[in-house]
Amino acid sequence: MESLLRAIEELVGPANVLRGDDVAARRVDWMSGAPCRAGAIVRPASTEELAAVMTKCHAAGQPVVTHGGLTGLVHGAEANTDELVISLERMTTIEALDPVGGTLTVQAGAPLQTVQECAAEAGMQFPLDLGARGSCTIGGNIATNAGGVRVIRYGMMREQVLGLEAVLADGTVVSSMNTMLKNNAGFDLKQLFIGSEGTLGIVTRAVLRLQPRQPVSHTALVACADFAALTGLLQHVRRTLGEQLGAFEVMWRSHYALLTEESGRHAPPLSSDYPFYALIESQGSEAAESAQRFEASIEAAFEAGLLSDAAVASSEQQRERLWAIREDIEGLLHHIAPRFAFDISLPLDEIESYVRDLEKAVAERWPDGRLLVFGHLGDGNLHVTVGTGRADAQTRRAVESLVYEPLAALGGSVSAEHGIGIEKRDYLHLSRSPEEIALMRTLKQALDPKGLLNRHKVLPDIAE
Repeated sequence: MESLLRAIEELVGPANVLRGDDVAARRVDWMSGAPCRAGAIVRPASTEELAAVMTKCHAAGQPVVTHGGLTGLVHGAEANTDELVISLERMTTIEALDPVGGTLTVQAGAPLQTVQECAAEAGMQFPLDLGARGSCTIGGNIATNAGGVRVIRYGMMREQVLGLEAVLADGTVVSSMNTMLKNNAGFDLKQLFIGSEGTLGIVTRAVLRLQPRQPVSHTALVACADFAALTGLLQHVRRTLGEQLGAFEVMWRSHYALLTEESGRHAPPLSSDYPFYALIESQGSEAAESAQRFEASIEAAFEAGLLSDAAVASSEQQRERLWAIREDIEGLLHHIAPRFAFDISLPLDEIESYVRDLEKAVAERWPDGRLLVFGHLGDGNLHVTVGTGRADAQTRRAVESLVYEPLAALGGSVSAEHGIGIEKRDYLHLSRSPEEIALMRTLKQALDPKGLLNRHKVLPDIAE
């Protein structure tokens, strides 16, 4: 590896090949805090530099692992001592903004929040939004097909990408920097890389689709008496708010109570006596019209018995306080430790019984265990946290079985938005058919026959 690293230093500069303590000082994700164990970290500054690096790695049979903002939750950034890390931290340039065409061209290492702010300065918005916005990168968002809180209105990251550029395992640059909404000239090659978690190629640049800025928002935290009222409320706000519905986030009582009354981290805007809480937000461009529409929707929901109580934000500060409860993942992790966290999705009509059965199963196996649930109900995505008081491997496997195995019969997915990585690869067969997995392997073999890109990730038995 040493001779290869010296050759790479000639391409990217000695300061951009980190070794030893500089590698160990890095973490592979924010949740575990585990140190990076890679043989070295390489930091190219452009697609051309990365292509040259990968050409040499391919010739040497050197496996690599891609690093972005390191906010992933499925161990997708873990690297062994015989692997190199390719970090895109120097590739953060905002290359072009086209307000007429509604596009933003960026390098893959640009943080999501930087992209959001750039769009806002031009009077537009980049609608993808998630709690890790300050750290996660566009390349990582693309590689994992990130979701977040605006999926109900704008869709996943896949819907926000018009074109991209990627470097293949052998150093080939595939540049499909399309800026048009319509382009049916052959295969849509960008889709190969969106959601592939760096196993088929390393995304280096992207053309992002912008949306008109929605400067007016209205937010309410509401309580529902039962799951039927909750889903009825979702259908109601979809109908009454229409295109203005920007978010519909749900917390089960256990989650809400922990972060408010139980921990004292947040003043409870509503009592913790209700089984379900929904954070509803609308976005619009006309203050008077959108306010009237939002108020009418909430009032009608009260009259229909769909909600039992509500706290409506009357200022931006109050809005931020409501969202702080939903986004306080740090508080959740602090008060439930050790714990196991999951990101799954289900058809809406299966969610209530699934959570109820899981609660029962956890209580029977671990009488002092806890189950906390929140998520993006509008797209069927649940975030499940299980605390058992133990964190050993045997307990993890037992919890994973309880969470994942029922999903196959319900038509659910073991990963709604976080990807597969290492953590979920043994459960991929619960959500994908043998034929689908075989096709994934065919694509991997075609694009990365030596198995150099993010090996051991997603598909565990690809030949190395």
